[in-house]
Amino acid sequence: MNPIRANQVAQIINGRITSGRDESNLNGVSIDSRTIQPGQAFFTIAGENFDGHDYAGSAIEKGASCIVVERAIDVPEGCAVPVICVANGITALARLAGWYRQQLSAKVIGITGSVGKTTTRQILHQVLSRFYKCRQAANSFNNHIGVPLTILSAEANDEILLLELGSNHLGEIETLTRIANPDIAVITTVAPSHLEGFGTLDNIIREKASIASGLRQGGTLYVNGDRPDLLDYVRTHFDVHVVAFGQSRDCDVRGADLITSGDQGTLTIDGQAVHVPLAGKANLLNVLTVWAVCRDLGIALPDFIRAVETLRPTKMRLAFENIGPLLVLDDCYNANPVSMSNALSCLASMAKQTGRRKVFIAGCMAELGQQSASLHKQLGREAVSEGVQVLLAAGPFAEQILQGASAGPTLCRVETFENTEQLCDNLHKWIEPDDIILVKGSRAAHLEKAVQRLRELFENS
Repeated sequence: MNPIRANQVAQIINGRITSGRDESNLNGVSIDSRTIQPGQAFFTIAGENFDGHDYAGSAIEKGASCIVVERAIDVPEGCAVPVICVANGITALARLAGWYRQQLSAKVIGITGSVGKTTTRQILHQVLSRFYKCRQAANSFNNHIGVPLTILSAEANDEILLLELGSNHLGEIETLTRIANPDIAVITTVAPSHLEGFGTLDNIIREKASIASGLRQGGTLYVNGDRPDLLDYVRTHFDVHVVAFGQSRDCDVRGADLITSGDQGTLTIDGQAVHVPLAGKANLLNVLTVWAVCRDLGIALPDFIRAVETLRPTKMRLAFENIGPLLVLDDCYNANPVSMSNALSCLASMAKQTGRRKVFIAGCMAELGQQSASLHKQLGREAVSEGVQVLLAAGPFAEQILQGASAGPTLCRVETFENTEQLCDNLHKWIEPDDIILVKGSRAAHLEKAVQRLRELFENS
């Protein structure tokens, strides 16, 4: 972040300096006193299990240049660090980010969607970084705190800033996109996810499409043209330039001949084969999404193809790992019905190639609301239809997964567990050398613990 004086910050965020020197400079923003760097402003955000106000003293000791608070705090006598009082810390953070975004010369790209937004962002970053000075969000910083922090982390010489916009309730994307004011917006796709907050797929379409409401004048919205319901909604409700990507004949940017083979795949773009060193059909579609954007940023297709050939899988997102004699598909960062289907298809394809026994360690899919039971039964049926031979399900909807898997004649062995810890304690009874194992569930399931247990059991086998 370019240096800015505390008195200017106070003006931008509608705050009042209550102590310290108002001419002090700050060069960044932090909400974590453990990692704050000298010269950064410390915003004392209050969470469910902590209150940043309690750590203001620690932030001052570590060299914070400014403290933004909602209430009075104790500061050392004679402390010159300015304290700015605001009505709401999160709102103040958003205001500062919105102001700073307007100072940036970087082209801002905002990405949303029910599935694939993080992987698409990371593929974009890997490709674009070969041609531009490109910055992206740290981890999945995609909410009302993460997006402002990512904007405020940008530097004056950044050429592209990649932002990920997430949501689980109506109205969140619109708020974020108005802060980000993207030059380019991308909707990867829409699917049943976070139904607890949205209720219906129509509401999900409405929410994801709202990214267009913050699009900078003259900007472009890239939309998955294989979802005509999404494409029609965007074209009906927003007067913006739309580019449709997908496999459908009417798409502006088309991909064809999508073929997956284990941990890699190929697709054809404009008559040229693109080799993708990532697993699953969804990643081929993610690469097509990225091409739609890169094409309009002046990147030639041969250069794009060479960049894609160097892609690396994203941690905990359908990443293959050899653990002793096991082959593990680690996809335990998140889950919804669509991503579960893609992962199961990938498991079946890889098992067919290798002849290994198919094992599915399934965590539950979170935030599906009233459809949770039926969608978990559907998951069980789908696992059986893909030929899973051992299904280990953990969490609050494990019984529904079992019911779905047991609905018809099957050779699948199924066991359920109350939680991930219980599952981990029993893995040694179910896993055999040379198994191929898909580990997937929503973030709340913490199935990375199961992957770690597999390492402990088999890494030195």
